[in-house]
Amino acid sequence: MKRIWTLLTVLLSTAVMASAQSTMSCCTKPTNQNATEAFAMLATNEDFSGGHDAPLPFRYAGEGQPIEFKTPDGKTGKGFEIKSATPSDKYLFVIHEWWGLNDYIKQEAAQYAKDLPGVNILALDLYDGQVATTPEEAGKYMQAVKTDRAQAIIKGAVQYAGSKAQVASVGWCFGGGWSLQTALLAGKQDVGCVMYYGMPEKDVTKLKTLNTDVLGIFGSQDKWINPEVVAQFQKDMAAAKKKVTIKSYDADHAFANPSNPKYNKTFGDDAHALSVAYLKKNFKLKS
Repeated sequence: MKRIWTLLTVLLSTAVMASAQSTMSCCTKPTNQNATEAFAMLATNEDFSGGHDAPLPFRYAGEGQPIEFKTPDGKTGKGFEIKSATPSDKYLFVIHEWWGLNDYIKQEAAQYAKDLPGVNILALDLYDGQVATTPEEAGKYMQAVKTDRAQAIIKGAVQYAGSKAQVASVGWCFGGGWSLQTALLAGKQDVGCVMYYGMPEKDVTKLKTLNTDVLGIFGSQDKWINPEVVAQFQKDMAAAKKKVTIKSYDADHAFANPSNPKYNKTFGDDAHALSVAYLKKNFKLKS
Protein backbone atom coordinates (compact mmCIF):
# COMPACT_ATOMS: atom_id res chain seq x y z
CA MET A 1 0.00 0.00 0.00
CA LYS A 2 2.85 2.38 0.90
CA ARG A 3 4.42 1.79 -2.53
CA ILE A 4 1.12 2.58 -4.24
CA TRP A 5 0.77 5.89 -2.37
CA THR A 6 4.37 6.76 -3.18
CA LEU A 7 3.75 6.06 -6.88
CA LEU A 8 0.57 8.14 -6.88
CA THR A 9 2.43 11.02 -5.21
CA VAL A 10 5.18 10.94 -7.86
CA LEU A 11 2.64 10.83 -10.70
CA LEU A 12 0.67 13.74 -9.22
CA SER A 13 3.83 15.83 -8.79
CA THR A 14 4.87 15.11 -12.36
CA ALA A 15 1.45 16.14 -13.67
CA VAL A 16 1.50 19.40 -11.68
CA MET A 17 5.01 20.27 -12.95
CA ALA A 18 4.03 19.50 -16.54
CA SER A 19 0.94 21.67 -16.23
CA ALA A 20 2.99 24.53 -14.79
CA GLN A 21 5.59 24.27 -17.55
CA SER A 22 2.84 24.24 -20.19
CA THR A 23 1.24 27.33 -18.66
CA MET A 24 4.57 29.16 -18.56
CA SER A 25 5.42 28.27 -22.17
CA CYS A 26 2.15 29.61 -23.54
CA CYS A 27 1.64 32.56 -21.26
CA THR A 28 5.00 33.89 -20.15
CA LYS A 29 6.28 35.17 -23.52
CA PRO A 30 3.48 37.66 -24.30
CA THR A 31 3.94 39.40 -20.94
CA ASN A 32 7.59 40.00 -21.77
CA GLN A 33 6.86 41.53 -25.17
CA ASN A 34 6.75 45.26 -25.62
CA ALA A 35 3.96 46.93 -27.60
CA THR A 36 5.70 46.91 -30.98
CA GLU A 37 6.81 43.28 -30.68
CA ALA A 38 3.28 42.26 -29.70
CA PHE A 39 1.96 43.95 -32.83
CA ALA A 40 4.64 42.33 -35.00
CA MET A 41 3.48 38.91 -33.80
CA LEU A 42 0.12 39.57 -35.46
CA ALA A 43 1.88 38.71 -38.70
CA THR A 44 1.59 35.05 -37.67
CA ASN A 45 -2.21 35.42 -37.56
CA GLU A 46 -3.68 34.29 -40.88
CA ASP A 47 -6.74 36.51 -40.43
CA PHE A 48 -4.54 39.56 -39.91
CA SER A 49 -2.30 38.75 -42.86
CA GLY A 50 -5.28 37.86 -45.03
CA GLY A 51 -6.93 41.14 -44.17
CA HIS A 52 -4.20 43.06 -45.99
CA ASP A 53 -4.55 42.80 -49.75
CA ALA A 54 -1.42 43.34 -51.81
CA PRO A 55 -0.84 47.03 -52.63
CA LEU A 56 -2.30 48.29 -55.86
CA PRO A 57 0.39 49.25 -58.42
CA PHE A 58 1.59 52.81 -57.97
CA ARG A 59 4.65 54.86 -58.91
CA TYR A 60 5.60 58.09 -57.13
CA ALA A 61 7.40 60.66 -59.27
CA GLY A 62 7.24 63.83 -57.20
CA GLU A 63 9.70 65.85 -55.16
CA GLY A 64 11.98 64.50 -52.45
CA GLN A 65 15.11 62.41 -52.31
CA PRO A 66 16.46 59.35 -50.49
CA ILE A 67 18.91 60.09 -47.68
CA GLU A 68 21.13 58.23 -45.27
CA PHE A 69 22.13 59.22 -41.74
CA LYS A 70 24.25 57.79 -38.97
CA THR A 71 22.60 55.72 -36.24
CA PRO A 72 23.83 55.20 -32.65
CA ASP A 73 24.50 51.49 -33.28
CA GLY A 74 27.32 52.33 -35.70
CA LYS A 75 25.26 51.73 -38.83
CA THR A 76 23.33 54.00 -41.17
CA GLY A 77 19.61 54.64 -41.43
CA LYS A 78 17.62 55.31 -44.58
CA GLY A 79 14.80 57.70 -45.28
CA PHE A 80 13.03 59.83 -47.87
CA GLU A 81 13.20 63.56 -47.27
CA ILE A 82 11.32 66.56 -48.59
CA LYS A 83 12.99 69.71 -47.30
CA SER A 84 11.06 72.83 -46.41
CA ALA A 85 11.30 75.61 -49.00
CA THR A 86 12.61 77.85 -46.21
CA PRO A 87 15.16 76.82 -43.55
CA SER A 88 13.36 75.16 -40.67
CA ASP A 89 14.03 73.20 -37.47
CA LYS A 90 10.58 71.61 -37.61
CA TYR A 91 10.51 67.95 -38.66
CA LEU A 92 7.66 65.54 -39.27
CA PHE A 93 8.72 61.89 -39.21
CA VAL A 94 6.45 59.75 -41.41
CA ILE A 95 6.52 56.05 -40.51
CA HIS A 96 5.42 53.42 -43.00
CA GLU A 97 2.83 50.68 -42.58
CA TRP A 98 3.81 47.01 -42.74
CA TRP A 99 4.65 47.12 -46.45
CA GLY A 100 7.73 49.28 -45.89
CA LEU A 101 8.80 52.63 -47.29
CA ASN A 102 7.07 52.27 -50.64
CA ASP A 103 5.86 54.85 -53.14
CA TYR A 104 2.54 55.24 -51.34
CA ILE A 105 4.35 56.44 -48.22
CA LYS A 106 6.43 58.81 -50.32
CA GLN A 107 3.17 60.20 -51.71
CA GLU A 108 1.84 60.65 -48.16
CA ALA A 109 5.07 62.45 -47.25
CA ALA A 110 4.61 64.76 -50.25
CA GLN A 111 1.04 65.54 -49.23
CA TYR A 112 2.16 66.48 -45.72
CA ALA A 113 4.87 68.68 -47.25
CA LYS A 114 2.13 70.59 -49.12
CA ASP A 115 -0.13 70.76 -46.09
CA LEU A 116 2.58 71.84 -43.65
CA PRO A 117 4.73 74.53 -45.31
CA GLY A 118 7.75 75.31 -43.20
CA VAL A 119 8.13 71.72 -41.99
CA ASN A 120 10.75 69.26 -43.19
CA ILE A 121 9.21 65.86 -43.95
CA LEU A 122 11.29 62.76 -43.32
CA ALA A 123 9.82 59.33 -44.06
CA LEU A 124 11.80 56.78 -42.05
CA ASP A 125 12.69 53.30 -43.24
CA LEU A 126 12.46 50.84 -40.35
CA TYR A 127 12.92 47.90 -42.74
CA ASP A 128 16.44 48.96 -43.80
CA GLY A 129 15.63 49.07 -47.51
CA GLN A 130 13.21 46.16 -47.80
CA VAL A 131 9.81 46.76 -49.38
CA ALA A 132 7.07 44.13 -49.46
CA THR A 133 4.65 43.54 -52.31
CA THR A 134 2.79 40.56 -50.80
CA PRO A 135 1.29 39.94 -47.34
CA GLU A 136 3.73 37.09 -46.87
CA GLU A 137 6.72 39.37 -47.43
CA ALA A 138 5.23 42.10 -45.25
CA GLY A 139 4.67 39.69 -42.39
CA LYS A 140 8.22 38.40 -42.64
CA TYR A 141 9.73 41.89 -42.66
CA MET A 142 7.56 43.14 -39.80
CA GLN A 143 8.47 40.18 -37.59
CA ALA A 144 12.15 40.61 -38.41
CA VAL A 145 12.29 44.19 -37.06
CA LYS A 146 14.46 44.29 -33.95
CA THR A 147 13.39 46.81 -31.32
CA ASP A 148 16.96 48.00 -30.71
CA ARG A 149 17.57 48.58 -34.42
CA ALA A 150 14.29 50.45 -34.98
CA GLN A 151 15.01 52.62 -31.95
CA ALA A 152 18.51 53.33 -33.29
CA ILE A 153 17.06 54.47 -36.64
CA ILE A 154 14.65 56.82 -34.89
CA LYS A 155 17.34 58.19 -32.59
CA GLY A 156 19.62 58.66 -35.59
CA ALA A 157 16.88 60.61 -37.36
CA VAL A 158 16.47 62.86 -34.32
CA GLN A 159 20.23 63.48 -34.32
CA TYR A 160 20.07 64.19 -38.07
CA ALA A 161 17.33 66.76 -37.45
CA GLY A 162 19.52 68.45 -34.85
CA SER A 163 19.42 69.23 -31.15
CA LYS A 164 17.27 72.32 -31.74
CA ALA A 165 14.72 70.53 -33.91
CA GLN A 166 11.06 70.20 -33.02
CA VAL A 167 9.91 66.70 -33.93
CA ALA A 168 6.45 65.25 -34.55
CA SER A 169 5.47 61.90 -36.04
CA VAL A 170 2.68 60.17 -37.94
CA GLY A 171 2.35 56.51 -38.86
CA TRP A 172 -0.09 53.82 -39.92
CA CYS A 173 -0.57 50.23 -38.72
CA PHE A 174 2.99 49.05 -37.87
CA GLY A 175 4.03 52.69 -38.19
CA GLY A 176 1.24 53.83 -35.90
CA GLY A 177 2.77 52.01 -32.97
CA TRP A 178 6.21 53.28 -33.89
CA SER A 179 4.89 56.83 -34.15
CA LEU A 180 4.06 56.65 -30.45
CA GLN A 181 7.46 55.10 -29.73
CA THR A 182 9.06 57.98 -31.66
CA ALA A 183 7.33 60.46 -29.36
CA LEU A 184 8.80 58.60 -26.38
CA LEU A 185 12.30 58.40 -27.89
CA ALA A 186 12.43 62.04 -29.03
CA GLY A 187 11.85 63.22 -25.47
CA LYS A 188 11.75 66.97 -24.94
CA GLN A 189 12.16 67.60 -28.66
CA ASP A 190 8.85 65.96 -29.46
CA VAL A 191 5.85 68.23 -30.06
CA GLY A 192 3.27 65.94 -31.65
CA CYS A 193 2.20 62.36 -32.31
CA VAL A 194 -0.43 60.98 -34.68
CA MET A 195 -0.97 57.23 -34.60
CA TYR A 196 -3.28 55.43 -37.01
CA TYR A 197 -4.51 52.03 -35.72
CA GLY A 198 -1.14 51.11 -34.20
CA MET A 199 -0.45 49.15 -31.01
CA PRO A 200 -0.46 51.55 -28.04
CA GLU A 201 2.26 51.55 -25.41
CA LYS A 202 0.97 49.75 -22.31
CA ASP A 203 3.68 50.81 -19.86
CA VAL A 204 2.24 53.75 -17.91
CA THR A 205 5.70 54.59 -16.57
CA LYS A 206 6.89 55.16 -20.14
CA LEU A 207 3.78 57.11 -21.08
CA LYS A 208 4.48 59.49 -18.21
CA THR A 209 7.63 60.62 -20.06
CA LEU A 210 5.70 61.89 -23.11
CA ASN A 211 6.38 65.52 -23.92
CA THR A 212 3.25 65.85 -26.06
CA ASP A 213 -0.38 64.93 -26.33
CA VAL A 214 -1.42 62.21 -28.80
CA LEU A 215 -3.98 62.01 -31.60
CA GLY A 216 -5.14 58.42 -32.04
CA ILE A 217 -7.15 57.40 -35.12
CA PHE A 218 -8.82 53.99 -35.08
CA GLY A 219 -11.48 51.84 -36.75
CA SER A 220 -14.30 50.48 -34.62
CA GLN A 221 -14.43 47.32 -36.77
CA ASP A 222 -10.71 46.62 -36.28
CA LYS A 223 -10.36 43.09 -34.91
CA TRP A 224 -6.82 43.62 -33.61
CA ILE A 225 -6.45 47.21 -32.44
CA ASN A 226 -10.05 46.92 -31.32
CA PRO A 227 -12.21 49.23 -29.17
CA GLU A 228 -11.11 47.37 -26.02
CA VAL A 229 -7.44 48.04 -26.81
CA VAL A 230 -8.23 51.70 -27.49
CA ALA A 231 -10.22 52.02 -24.27
CA GLN A 232 -7.30 50.61 -22.28
CA PHE A 233 -4.97 53.09 -23.98
CA GLN A 234 -7.23 55.93 -22.85
CA LYS A 235 -7.14 54.60 -19.29
CA ASP A 236 -3.36 54.26 -19.39
CA MET A 237 -2.91 57.79 -20.72
CA ALA A 238 -5.21 59.09 -17.98
CA ALA A 239 -3.15 57.23 -15.40
CA ALA A 240 -0.02 58.82 -16.88
CA LYS A 241 -1.77 62.22 -16.76
CA LYS A 242 -1.27 62.73 -20.48
CA LYS A 243 -3.81 63.95 -23.00
CA VAL A 244 -5.00 61.72 -25.82
CA THR A 245 -7.66 62.56 -28.40
CA ILE A 246 -9.35 59.52 -29.93
CA LYS A 247 -11.17 59.60 -33.27
CA SER A 248 -12.91 56.35 -34.15
CA TYR A 249 -14.43 55.62 -37.56
CA ASP A 250 -16.96 52.93 -38.41
CA ALA A 251 -14.32 51.16 -40.44
CA ASP A 252 -11.89 48.25 -40.43
CA HIS A 253 -8.14 48.17 -39.91
CA ALA A 254 -6.09 50.05 -42.56
CA PHE A 255 -9.09 52.07 -43.79
CA ALA A 256 -6.89 55.15 -44.39
CA ASN A 257 -4.18 53.40 -46.39
CA PRO A 258 -4.36 54.39 -50.09
CA SER A 259 -2.42 51.21 -50.94
CA ASN A 260 -5.28 49.10 -49.62
CA PRO A 261 -7.94 48.11 -52.19
CA LYS A 262 -10.47 48.54 -49.33
CA TYR A 263 -9.36 52.12 -48.75
CA ASN A 264 -12.20 54.37 -47.53
CA LYS A 265 -11.51 57.75 -49.13
CA THR A 266 -14.15 59.65 -47.17
CA PHE A 267 -12.86 58.49 -43.79
CA GLY A 268 -9.26 58.74 -44.96
CA ASP A 269 -9.64 62.35 -46.08
CA ASP A 270 -11.38 63.30 -42.84
CA ALA A 271 -8.70 61.64 -40.73
CA HIS A 272 -5.97 63.37 -42.74
CA ALA A 273 -7.62 66.75 -42.23
CA LEU A 274 -7.72 66.10 -38.47
CA SER A 275 -4.04 65.12 -38.53
CA VAL A 276 -3.03 68.26 -40.42
CA ALA A 277 -5.01 70.53 -38.08
CA TYR A 278 -3.44 68.82 -35.06
CA LEU A 279 0.09 69.11 -36.46
CA LYS A 280 -0.36 72.75 -37.45
CA LYS A 281 -1.47 73.51 -33.90
CA ASN A 282 1.37 71.60 -32.28
CA PHE A 283 4.02 73.01 -34.62
CA LYS A 284 2.45 76.44 -34.07
CA LEU A 285 2.14 77.07 -37.77
CA LYS A 286 0.13 79.92 -39.22
CA SER A 287 -3.15 78.74 -40.72
